[in-house]
Amino acid sequence: MALIVQKYGGTSVGTVERIQNVARRVKQCHDAGDQVVVVVSAMSGETNRLIGLASEITDRPNLRELDVLVTTGEQVTIALLAMALQQMGCDARSYTGGQVRILTDNAHGKARINDIDDARVRADLTAGRVVVVAGFQGVDEQGNITTLGRGGSDTTAVAMAAALKADECQIFTDVDGVYTTDPRVDPQARKLDRITFEEMLEMASLGSKVLQIRAVEFAGKYNAPLRVLSSFEDEGEGTLITFEEEGVEAAKISGIAFNRDEAKLTIRGVPDEPGVAYNILGPIGEANIEVDMIVQNISNDGTTDFTFTVNRSDYAKAKDVLQRTADELGAREVIGDDQIVKISLVGVGMRSHAGIASQMFRTLSDEGINIQMISTSEIKISVVVDEKYLELGVRALHEAFSLEKE
Repeated sequence: MALIVQKYGGTSVGTVERIQNVARRVKQCHDAGDQVVVVVSAMSGETNRLIGLASEITDRPNLRELDVLVTTGEQVTIALLAMALQQMGCDARSYTGGQVRILTDNAHGKARINDIDDARVRADLTAGRVVVVAGFQGVDEQGNITTLGRGGSDTTAVAMAAALKADECQIFTDVDGVYTTDPRVDPQARKLDRITFEEMLEMASLGSKVLQIRAVEFAGKYNAPLRVLSSFEDEGEGTLITFEEEGVEAAKISGIAFNRDEAKLTIRGVPDEPGVAYNILGPIGEANIEVDMIVQNISNDGTTDFTFTVNRSDYAKAKDVLQRTADELGAREVIGDDQIVKISLVGVGMRSHAGIASQMFRTLSDEGINIQMISTSEIKISVVVDEKYLELGVRALHEAFSLEKE
């Protein structure tokens, strides 16, 4: 007997028919002798609908009340799924985050899980029931309903798996696994049988939408094996996300991630003196703008040029902040570009294979693609290029590193 946590997202439970399909899949697993905990999101579009209702009342809703509102979406789904299972003769019981007592901090809209009381869930599993848990939500120490922010249902599932010491946490979504790159950009993308937590974390942070960063971090921290599967296909083993196995030489590159939501800012002719980086980025941070890649070039005339990237949605705000900084520092000018993208190679095999960077740069050069910025880590190389070269660059690199379908 295995203990399995399954998570189904909004598209997987978007209609009554799809909820019944999920129930059949869950019952099949339960009938095979496994203990099953199911974590579900709200039906697709429901959370946005609820937020829209709030926006008709006020353009600045109270965050506590907004959490009370949006969590009703998952409450509908857990009840319907429990009913569907019961209709099929499978004993099931639903719980909101507060009923399980998923204890969080009090940061409404982006709460973090502090603890989970798994006593009720374990008792139901022992009694032979399927337990259906609302994703995305918890309660703080005062009993206020909280939400976990973007990707919260994935985080709930992984946290439940960690608390219960589950054999596997299965994330069911609209894709059948993790691919070497987005198949919509390169049809030759290949599904990976397995990928390490390190690689998946990099892929998620660099633009891959299959799993949210927080869920991968949580799973890695508590060594909870993750598997990504399709909720619309019964066949296939999906992709297992686990720790690197000793004695198995890793592939040089596991995948290519990319991010379209990039913008670049440069402040030129800043006096080169101690504290210049803080003087530039301090006001950016105070404006709650996250910075990604950073490059500094020092000139012979005692000045420096400082370039960094931000999310494209923060571009206008960041440029205004940087212009005020430039005026204060006596910089020569501020320039920007919001038509760039970031392309990244990811693979633990980089640790033991030389020449990855040079091969990447040569491949892009052969395609006439100019590299504007470069960033590296132990298992990642990222470059910033003009947006119009995104698909060409991804496909060229995918072929150069032999990531195509077999």
